[in-house]
Amino acid sequence: MSEQSQTSTVSIVGGGPAGLSAALFTQKNGLETRVFDLDGTWMHKAHLFNYLGVGSQDGSAFMETARNQVDSFGVERHQGEAVETISDADDGFVLETDDGEYESDYVVLATGANRDLAESVGCEFTDDDVVDVDLSMQTSVENVYATGAMVRAEEWQAVISSGDGAAAALNILSDIKGEHYHDFDVPADADSVFGGMSDEA
Repeated sequence: MSEQSQTSTVSIVGGGPAGLSAALFTQKNGLETRVFDLDGTWMHKAHLFNYLGVGSQDGSAFMETARNQVDSFGVERHQGEAVETISDADDGFVLETDDGEYESDYVVLATGANRDLAESVGCEFTDDDVVDVDLSMQTSVENVYATGAMVRAEEWQAVISSGDGAAAALNILSDIKGEHYHDFDVPADADSVFGGMSDEA
């Protein structure tokens, strides 16, 4: 992994399926990742029967599993800390909260149907009044991504949002590496990661 990828920072605003999916991919692949999570996700009202690979699970239980998963990879999670503003910095962005300021090379917006931050940072919107993104979730503002309900008028599904977060993360990784990046694991990878965790426990 390049020196640049080891020092690049990704800030994710929103801790639902889109935000945590993005966090998992970026942190797992060596980027310094922080998530600002107000726990306002609609998943707390959901029960999953239509999420591939999940037979039946309460939405809140799903979120607990997702948080534990990103935590296990070392994501810096700022639970209950709201991002008030995002502004340009010399080589990236500064996110401001009541607790301080955080510099970041990339920003992933995952705030559900709340598009206020996207508007304030200058993202373009479509005629449907959703954030305009390409297939990689890149907005009109370089190195700012938008995901989930903020980019879709109606298709608000957890599995779609998770895919949006992964797409944003892979595009960030591809941008840093200068080539298309694929996060593809094999059984030996799981043995090395989770086997090592078991040995340390």
